[in-house]
Amino acid sequence: MRPFIILYTLFSILSVAVYGQTTITGTVTDARTHEAIAGAMVGNADDNINLSTTNSKGKFSIQPAGIKSLRFKMIGYADKIFILSGVSHIEVALEPSTVDLQQVVISASRERQARQDAPIAISKINATQIHDTKATALYQLLNKTTGVYMVDLGNEQHTMAIRQPITYNALYLYMEDGLPIRPTGIFNHNSLYEINMSGVRDIEVIKGPASSLYGSNAIGGAINFITQGPPAGYAGNVSVQGDNYHYRRIDADGGFSTGKFGLYAGGYITHQKHSWQDYSDFDKRSGNFKTTYDFDNATRLTTSVAYNYLNTQTPGSLDSARFYSRSYGANQRFTYRKVNAFRANTKLEHAWNAQSNTFLTLFYRKNSTEQLPSYFISDVRDAAGNYLSSNGQQNDQSFHSLGLLAQHRQDLDFLHSRLIVGVYADNSPSSYYAKYLNIQKDVANNFYTGYTSTGRYIDNYKIKLFNTAAYTQYEINPVEPLRIVMGLRYDRIRYNFTNGIAAGSTKYKQQETNDFNIVAPKLGLTYNFGNNKGFYANYSVGFQPPETGDLYSARQLTPLKQATFNNYEAGGWFTALDKKMYVEVTLYDLEGRNEIINQLLPDNTTQNQNAGATRHKGIEYSVAYAPIHDLSFRFSGTNARHTYVDYSEVGTNSATGASTVTVYNGNRMNNAPAWIANSELTYKPSYLNGFRIAGEWQHINKYFTNPANTKTYAGYDIYNLRLGYDVKSSAAKGLGVWFNVINLTNKLYATTVTSNQYGDTYNAAPPRIYTLGISYSFSKN
Repeated sequence: MRPFIILYTLFSILSVAVYGQTTITGTVTDARTHEAIAGAMVGNADDNINLSTTNSKGKFSIQPAGIKSLRFKMIGYADKIFILSGVSHIEVALEPSTVDLQQVVISASRERQARQDAPIAISKINATQIHDTKATALYQLLNKTTGVYMVDLGNEQHTMAIRQPITYNALYLYMEDGLPIRPTGIFNHNSLYEINMSGVRDIEVIKGPASSLYGSNAIGGAINFITQGPPAGYAGNVSVQGDNYHYRRIDADGGFSTGKFGLYAGGYITHQKHSWQDYSDFDKRSGNFKTTYDFDNATRLTTSVAYNYLNTQTPGSLDSARFYSRSYGANQRFTYRKVNAFRANTKLEHAWNAQSNTFLTLFYRKNSTEQLPSYFISDVRDAAGNYLSSNGQQNDQSFHSLGLLAQHRQDLDFLHSRLIVGVYADNSPSSYYAKYLNIQKDVANNFYTGYTSTGRYIDNYKIKLFNTAAYTQYEINPVEPLRIVMGLRYDRIRYNFTNGIAAGSTKYKQQETNDFNIVAPKLGLTYNFGNNKGFYANYSVGFQPPETGDLYSARQLTPLKQATFNNYEAGGWFTALDKKMYVEVTLYDLEGRNEIINQLLPDNTTQNQNAGATRHKGIEYSVAYAPIHDLSFRFSGTNARHTYVDYSEVGTNSATGASTVTVYNGNRMNNAPAWIANSELTYKPSYLNGFRIAGEWQHINKYFTNPANTKTYAGYDIYNLRLGYDVKSSAAKGLGVWFNVINLTNKLYATTVTSNQYGDTYNAAPPRIYTLGISYSFSKN
């Protein structure tokens, strides 16, 4: 009997040992996008000892001897506890955190890094914020960002104000996955209607010049839309929504990963007819397609395709009488804009080892924008201001691009340093024509009744546009708290112009070549004081070559020079109240030379010209506070002063016809609010998992509407309310419903106001809008 007892005891001990060594595998994914999360830490929840880290597929493997529960942690996500109960495989979905000290960003160096390691002003809108907002236009998302005011012009059209007045000029760089969506020299302030909102995973906003990596047009800021990738396993989502002004939209997306291959596809279709504003119907079709292929753990090939189509009526702005009477009738019924935008790229990325990484991206763009713009309809008057006639134009700008972006990163032992080098090339031949129109007008009712084409070209040209650049960025970490970043970029931009209008009928040559080049330095540092407190400082140079339309348009009266900007900024961050509050503050001074200013002419058309000098000074600040798990508060704002340092306009004396010069030195720049703020309070009760309610406040302060500073607009305050519920369990799991109220108090306000000698014009904002939506999603890792 004794041998059996001994064998039984040995078998029991062996069983315990084997059970203690049971391997548990698992996958960690993003709860919103279902993409695998690489680098997530898997640890013992009791002592925070790290047991494993997820690989590029989000997978991990551990032997949890004696461990009762696991903690999953990743920068930018809320921690999650998983209680072990005899399972051998775990599927964990982490929720992106909206109150987090260390967001992970990509745009600072084109590689993943903690926000605190980047000596620039950068903000991130993550997948949770995108999901909860249910935006029908991108401004509803971007205006949550510190220092950003994206101006709604209707039907996904817009303009921007980041460290700048509200401007239509080429002072911003818009990117998709780190690639500019348009080439230098062919900027369009509306070009974010070429983004598929449904396929965006995160949005990162760099404020101020980012020229050491990104080049021209990144003056006010660079906005990078990071698209969704293939989910782990499979996932899909479909939704429908509409509002009380006949906006209708259908979204659908989904994808899968199997073995080495992954695929994602998604998009939306929008239709609007008979809205609150007369003559504002529009249609949009938008989609993204992305595949990934992992040759091995070190090499990945990613291919992306995006297509966006927009066909919209453009009602134009209102005079003061129509605006204040809430009479939203257009003063014509024939202007339009039609856009076709196609982009494709393929990226090969290889990690030579943990210290060395290289990627090469080849890209292609094909774009056409055809329009009969309301803002080019002008009235011709005599010296006494009496009406004589009206005219306008039809135009079309198209381009196609072939280019490449290559970058190598090397980590070095010397001072724990990192070297990044890269090259960029963009060959974008383009064409442009504008045809002169005679516009018929009912003067008594201030209504344009129609138009006839004269058959005469105002402009007709082709341009071979070639942009080449090389850049380097060197980071050193001489002591643990201090990180120093030095950058240098050289850009050369060449326009080869060929005129299609015969000599003698144009003021331009038949052939012309213009070159612009600049060396843009950058120097920054971060210092981590520990205990979640830090400081950064940055100096950078930005530059803006004249747009092709400014150089070669028959409407342009004076030739333009290249603009340059010196940017000085310093900021810091800290946590308080047991890490429940996060505060970030930035001070900046942006000094422009030959800044290109948009001037409103008496005939209601615009003209660009160089200002000798401008200065933009301000403070940007944000506070995020989560006193309890269920409740979070966010406040972001910017106070700024935008000043003409050296600027004058040439005009004509209406009585004598003689030329006049008006000097605006020291005046505040027009359309430059001194204070912009956005705040939001969100409640997600734990007793009703999946429910959310959020109230938002947007404030735009008073601003001058003319450079003489004699006219002002009072600004506005509006309030938005958002409710939603995502079913987390039961047979209806995956079902979601939301209800948003935009402009809750039905406030009468204008998104922009401009002035000329004949009066003010207003871009009216929508009255109260109710949006109702329903969705269904599914996933399996």
